[in-house]
Amino acid sequence: MTQQDLLQGEFNPTVPTRIVFGRDKVDTLRQEIKELGGKRVLVLSGKSVAEKTNSVKRIVDGLGDMSVGVYSGLVQRAPLSTAVEAANLAVANNADTLVGVGGSTISDAARMIAVMMAEGINTVEQLRRMGEEQHMMLEPNLDGKELPLQVSIPTTLSAGEFNMGGGNVLDDAAGHKIRVRHPRLYSDLIVLDSAMTEGTPDWLWLSTGVKALDHCIERLYTTGRQPAIDAPVLTAAEMIFNYLPLSRESNGDSEARQQCLVAAWMSMMGAPNFATGMSHAIGHILGVQYSVGHGYTSCVTQPYVMEYNRPVSTGKQALLARSAGFDTKGMSDDAAAELAARAVDDFILGLGMPHRIRELEIPEEDLPKIAELVLTDGGCKSNAIPITTADQVMEVLKKAF
Repeated sequence: MTQQDLLQGEFNPTVPTRIVFGRDKVDTLRQEIKELGGKRVLVLSGKSVAEKTNSVKRIVDGLGDMSVGVYSGLVQRAPLSTAVEAANLAVANNADTLVGVGGSTISDAARMIAVMMAEGINTVEQLRRMGEEQHMMLEPNLDGKELPLQVSIPTTLSAGEFNMGGGNVLDDAAGHKIRVRHPRLYSDLIVLDSAMTEGTPDWLWLSTGVKALDHCIERLYTTGRQPAIDAPVLTAAEMIFNYLPLSRESNGDSEARQQCLVAAWMSMMGAPNFATGMSHAIGHILGVQYSVGHGYTSCVTQPYVMEYNRPVSTGKQALLARSAGFDTKGMSDDAAAELAARAVDDFILGLGMPHRIRELEIPEEDLPKIAELVLTDGGCKSNAIPITTADQVMEVLKKAF
């Protein structure tokens, strides 16, 4: 038995996030916020959700006089200027609750906005300076300071609303994120309602579904893995394999979309106990450096990262074959793991998603630079095979290209 196989570790209780799920659950939002003690609500979203769907209007109408406004300028990865504008609007309107409608950009930015409100950060220069002074990771002292309630209503399957203890925004001028970390940063309420996903483009919905599958895979064999996490993520993977192909908007299958929302939730169960691996590490760099959605980055990285990690995670990867619907009785772990890898590969291709880095219009000559940047991401340390050199990253990037 290797050190990798020893059953040991620790599990920390998760935070008290309330989660409600089901079609039209968003109509209970006003009462839910009242019960949490919220009175003045600012709604946060991106432009597409606000202008091309009915989601924001439905939420504002349901909140009635509790709504103090909408900020819909949080474009992809929330550049500093937009986060500052949102925080200043919240303060000016005495908001005590932030309702984020959208994908991970919104939930990640909302946590930073909450800290900016508590800390009196009201200019881009102030936030940038603090980021530089604290090496791009803010660790504020929030003792005795009031934070707004955090409510997340996802419109994608990226599941960023379930991240706990941190948030981030993009310093678009410098080309990197400024992050914040504190145990009080989490969603007080998450509403999983398929009605809120109507209007999400298929490319975004399906690719973020692969992102949720990426969560499942990396939770199984990264160094932070837990027995308490294995069961929900394997069930989540099975739900994604079964329901994501049925959930295209043109199918009009709201139940399939609801199942996918629950699967994305289950893919994140056990937060913040787990760690991510090299697929997420590469995705973080491709996302920021080339403005690629994290759903797409999972599509072009995870199959090749699985192959790289297979020598030390064969048994765990073999479990995925059953989630993909295969009967593995009597099959060796090696054979089942290879079957799982082909299943993930075929699944991504079957959804019509990009499958190679070159399909994202990233130049091959950039790969060495990307490899060096990937080494700066924490996912390298917790990968099943610890990543300590650029050559290791290049091995995966070359196969993925």
